[in-house]
Amino acid sequence: MTGQYVLDLREVDEGQAGAVGGKAANLGGLSRITGLRVPAGFCVTTDAFRRVMAQAPDVEAHLERLSRLDPDDREGIRTLSARIRRAVEEVTVPGDLAAEIAGALVRHGEQAAYAVRSSATAEDLPTASFAGQQDTYLNVVGPAAVLRHVSRCWASLFTERAVGYRRRNGIDDRAVHMAVVVQRMVFPQVSGVLFTADPVSGDRRTATVDGGFGLGEALVSGLVNPDVFKVRDGEVVAETISAKRRAVEALPGGGTRDVLVDPRRQERPALTHAQVLRLVRLGRRIEAHFGRPQDIEWCLDDDGFQIVQSRPITTLFPVPEAADQENHVYLSVGHQQMMTDPMKPLGLSMWQLTAMAEMPAAGGRLFVDATRRLASPAGRAALLDTVGRSDPLTRDALETLLARDGFVPSLPDAVPGRTPAGAAQAPVDTDPAVVTKLIERSEESVAALRRGIEGKSGPALFDFLLEAFEEHKRILGDPLNIQAIMAGMEATWWLNDKLHEWLGEKNAADTLTLSAPGNVTSEMGLALLDVADAIRPHAQVVAFLRGVGDDGFLEELPRLPGGTEARDAIEGYLDRYGMRCVGEIDITRPRWREHPSALVPVILDNVRNFEPGAAARRFEQGRLEALKKEQEVLSRLRDLPDGERKADETRRMIDRVRTFIGYREYPKYGIVSRYFVYKQALLEEAGRLVRAGVLREREDVFHLTFQEFHDVVRSNRVDHRLIQRRKDEFRSYLALTPPRVLTSDGECLSGAYHRDDVPAGALIGLPVSAGTVEGRARVVLDIADADLEAGDILVTAYTDPSWSPLFVGIAGLVTEVGGLMTHGAVIAREYGLPAVVGVERATRLISDGQRIRVHGAGGYVEILS
Repeated sequence: MTGQYVLDLREVDEGQAGAVGGKAANLGGLSRITGLRVPAGFCVTTDAFRRVMAQAPDVEAHLERLSRLDPDDREGIRTLSARIRRAVEEVTVPGDLAAEIAGALVRHGEQAAYAVRSSATAEDLPTASFAGQQDTYLNVVGPAAVLRHVSRCWASLFTERAVGYRRRNGIDDRAVHMAVVVQRMVFPQVSGVLFTADPVSGDRRTATVDGGFGLGEALVSGLVNPDVFKVRDGEVVAETISAKRRAVEALPGGGTRDVLVDPRRQERPALTHAQVLRLVRLGRRIEAHFGRPQDIEWCLDDDGFQIVQSRPITTLFPVPEAADQENHVYLSVGHQQMMTDPMKPLGLSMWQLTAMAEMPAAGGRLFVDATRRLASPAGRAALLDTVGRSDPLTRDALETLLARDGFVPSLPDAVPGRTPAGAAQAPVDTDPAVVTKLIERSEESVAALRRGIEGKSGPALFDFLLEAFEEHKRILGDPLNIQAIMAGMEATWWLNDKLHEWLGEKNAADTLTLSAPGNVTSEMGLALLDVADAIRPHAQVVAFLRGVGDDGFLEELPRLPGGTEARDAIEGYLDRYGMRCVGEIDITRPRWREHPSALVPVILDNVRNFEPGAAARRFEQGRLEALKKEQEVLSRLRDLPDGERKADETRRMIDRVRTFIGYREYPKYGIVSRYFVYKQALLEEAGRLVRAGVLREREDVFHLTFQEFHDVVRSNRVDHRLIQRRKDEFRSYLALTPPRVLTSDGECLSGAYHRDDVPAGALIGLPVSAGTVEGRARVVLDIADADLEAGDILVTAYTDPSWSPLFVGIAGLVTEVGGLMTHGAVIAREYGLPAVVGVERATRLISDGQRIRVHGAGGYVEILS
């Protein structure tokens, strides 16, 4: 029976989360599944909570102060949340509300035992589970006790852990409301949790059942280690039976206690295999009902299984959609592009529309489907060789998968004599004019794009852009462009392989490519040293920049002595590099031209840490070191048997690598140059839609795909609920770590290093730039937070080209993501920085300020203090 503040669970469904919270909405959905047993009960709605909150003294003022606190101010959060809880618990429940609750108890059994459980509106959601953040009370007996525990559930919305969880998930405390579920108590023999997908590997075909004796509180609280069963394709494929020494049981008059389990039962399985399989079948039905993998709490009593909760598993990495039911193997694009953060829908769709290969998206990240290449022996060998040179972890993950029979289909190699699509072109001549020609072509194409897009708006803009994307792909797919990129990479591999074979030299190309000409990314870092030179003589400008807090500072600079010169230097830099930014493959990220204050900390570091003329000196020093290394290597080779031939081949390869390796960075520069032109036009169009009242703010278009944006422009209508849902999804993707390799079953594989040649305790990675350096680790997750001194070693998650300006001031580099030919590695070699990349969890295992030693040739990092 429905009241103003109380709903029976049988009256509730998933569409009522705003009124009953996530847990109750899901319980209502569960109760509608035929043949599923769900304990009867009712829900005290969020309207009741709002009414009580309105009567709680000073709560609104406390919430306002809480909203202004720094998320890291744990003491402030602890104090304010405790005050709010006290205020809520001290409110007397209004008489009519208490009467409704009492009436519901009469209908369900006034003196029966109940579980009183929180059900917040930001709980058990597809994007945030809030598991364990609010309170549940078991075996509550009698109307007075139920009413008291309802109040305690309301107050538990403001536990310190719940407030902190909301902060981490970007949820406003004032936007969340609490309902309370009151359910008939189950007194189980066994209880536990069922995950319909493996919560560790992500494999959607493998279910995991955890079980123990008595109430589930023993498992939730960590009182016992549960039995664990793994089920795949209707069969128990693994099990771990634990010694379950303790259990939680209900007391006759209410409440619970933990007890010792009879020693004869402790190591008996909590469930038989038949029971496990029956439970998993129930779980698959629940998963099908909700349309996604579920985390399910269950109880087993004399009458069978009862389901007491189901919520989405929010930690699983999503799986790309496929047009068939076949097995697929996906490789992370972000690990190759050195940008593993999630991208917004417009960024994803723009990259997909301009990429040279199909790239499905999942979890805000892009992937390539490698299944067909892995299926044939020749394709598999070529892919493993290419991937292995760049990222051994990805290769190991693929080899782990390939070792399993049957997951990857087997296909024959291509017919002999037939040239496969995308086959390698004939080598290009070692001629600097080739690079000059390619750069001129790219610059002419970008200039033509700027001319062509001018004045375009409405549907005509999108028609123009679709044509521009084809030109974008034509430039990237130019055979000469690909030949030039591969020439530099292949020469690097040749030098490293041959000089190691002939001379025992490890990574000799690292020194031979120092200050290679034409590297637009390394030039970008050195150019910021020149900007610092223009600013350093002007003390007032330096002082002013130390206080910069927004992006309007360039307009203020001319008011200071030397300010015009400083502004012109920064503007000149932005003219050349302002289209770049951290995470630049996502068109929605703010570019330096849009957010110039992002460069100020790096400029100030350069002012402090370098003398005038450092850029030219540094480049010349690298060039001379490379020349010296070349002479040394050639001299040693001539002393070997057949030495003249070896020296001659090596000299040609050194010429080749220095001709082409710098160009390796240019295509990305060309891409982001075009991207900025696209973005400026699209934002102008978004501004028009805001002025027309179609959009609420320009940046809302970032949460639409390119095609959806096009549709909005044509119709002048937008689905604001879709935009809000996309914002929520993006926020949830921030908490996910993308895998290097992902299967269509959802299994995430990250690979492992198999080495025994490093010191005990060292962190293993991939050697990408030779040398050994010891110094202070600076763990930097955001370039804007960088505060570096000479001799510091940068430790970060990844470095795309926008991080290069930091490289001029550091002594070494450690990253979690990267490969031999990714941007950070190329620039580290250009600058002569010892670097180790692909160090798993480096930013968590190394603390800011620790002394570390980076072994750039050995590929490992030692923590010294």
